[in-house]
Amino acid sequence: MQNRQLKQILEALLFVAETPMSIAQLSDYLQQQGMDVTRKQVRELLAELQTDYAERGVQLQAVASGYRFQTRAELGGIIAGLWQEKPPRYSQALLETLALIAYRQPITRGDIEEIRGVSVSSQIMKTLQERGWVKVVGHREVPGRPQLYATTNEFLDYFNLQDLSELPAIPEPPVKASHTGPVTQVTTAETATEESESTP
Repeated sequence: MQNRQLKQILEALLFVAETPMSIAQLSDYLQQQGMDVTRKQVRELLAELQTDYAERGVQLQAVASGYRFQTRAELGGIIAGLWQEKPPRYSQALLETLALIAYRQPITRGDIEEIRGVSVSSQIMKTLQERGWVKVVGHREVPGRPQLYATTNEFLDYFNLQDLSELPAIPEPPVKASHTGPVTQVTTAETATEESESTP
């Protein structure tokens, strides 16, 4: 089979797939259809497809679970009007909990509560698990054996990441300046006006 036809088949498969497909899944599927293809061949053709779509409104993106077609991020605001249903809004507490799991995994609920300084509601953990973003990966060997949570490939896919190393770095907190000398009052135009008005 010519590479051109094989590339068209890969393009079509990824367009109709409901979830990302890995190189292994694509090559195995094609072999099941009686096609003589290798994973190396599939990988090279996917790279060509990514180049083909680099400047288009739709891109071929590699995420944790495989490859998928998706619209360019900068076009999101324009095309969002096609859907009447608004995307779900998540609370600050849920996002903070998810961030802690992503950056500190595996982590227990108690660890999260200790860092945040407040309790984590069962609804937050339930929502994260229902979305498929978080899963239980084991238990800490301490009294009570609390569950250890970690993120999933669905989490990486949703946030357009291939692996956890692509998470943005956490900025260091700003260093507070120490004032050891005398405080000097700065006179501005506003304070000067106030002073002149209060002068008898």
